[in-house]
Parts: sequence; structure tokens; C-alpha cells
Amino acid sequence: MIDTSVRLFGDPVLRQPCSPVVDFDRELAKLAKSMHATLAREEGAGLAAPQVGVLQRMFVFHVDRLRGELVNPVLEFPDEEEQDGPEGCLSMPGLYFDTIRRQNVVARGFSLKGDPVQIVGSGFLARCLQHETDHLDGVLFLDRMDRERKREAMLAIRRAEWFSDEPLRVKESPHPMFGRNR
Repeated sequence: MIDTSVRLFGDPVLRQPCSPVVDFDRELAKLAKSMHATLAREEGAGLAAPQVGVLQRMFVFHVDRLRGELVNPVLEFPDEEEQDGPEGCLSMPGLYFDTIRRQNVVARGFSLKGDPVQIVGSGFLARCLQHETDHLDGVLFLDRMDRERKREAMLAIRRAEWFSDEPLRVKESPHPMFGRNR
């Protein structure tokens, strides 16, 4: 299995936009399988590839009884209706903050085999699809908050047991890595 340890807030990989997936191959399927296992272990709703250090446009999700993957997603919003409620992130464990999202979404992308996929979601599923797609663009849900909520969230993050304000040292590997731009 591929190492899919969840990267925490402060890791620079979480702020980088991802490259589109071009190879719908065995490596992508292995990554998805490992990500599903991590998501189940962490009891989350969604996990995007950059959260495990892979800069590819793909995420997995477990919402209610719906479990799946979406590759190269594009979101459309059929209306202007919004929802405001608690949102969390595996990269900020144990913290939840009210965040405004669209109530309804249509997500289009591809399966792990490259077949076109469409997911229509509302409520929590819509929130999850938006949250994970944001990760693929280097956007965190903190970026969706108004100034006051974001200030409160940052205070809570700084107080979190897992938070470190030490700058992360990122070392470039001399070996080709899955998920790197070609």
C-alpha cells in the first residue's frame, strides 16, 4: 500500500494547485485504495490527494452510504442557495468551524478508469464535494470564512495539540515520484 499519512495544516503541499490526472492506471487505483483505507481509519467524509502529498486532481469520499472517487472534478452550481454549518478537515484534526457553502452542486469528472462521472449532491454531500475540490486548487476551508470566523479558527488551530509553528523543511527527492508534474 502507498503511504497515505494525512498532511497537517502548515504543510506547504496543502496550498499547491494540483495537476490533472492523465494516466488512469494501476498506480491511480492503488492510490485511491490506500486513500479509502486512510479515510475509513480517520472516520472522515473526504480525502483529497494533496492531503497525502500527491499533487493530482483526485479525491475519495464516504458520505452516508455513498462511497467513491472523483478524478479531475469540475463543479457547477444549479442555484444560489447556501448552507452555513460546521465543517472539519482531516488536515486540522478535531476542529470544526461554521463555513458557508453552496447547498446544491453538480460535480463532473472521471472514474479511476477514465469514464465520465456526474455526482449531484445537496447538503452534506455538496459540502464534501466543494471542500475536496478546493483542496485540489490549494484552497482550505479557512479561506471560505469571513474575517471574524477565520480569526477564531486560527486561534483554535494555534492552540491545537498537533499544531507546530516550526517551518517545515521540504526536501526535493532525486527520484521520480507519482503525482509530480511531467
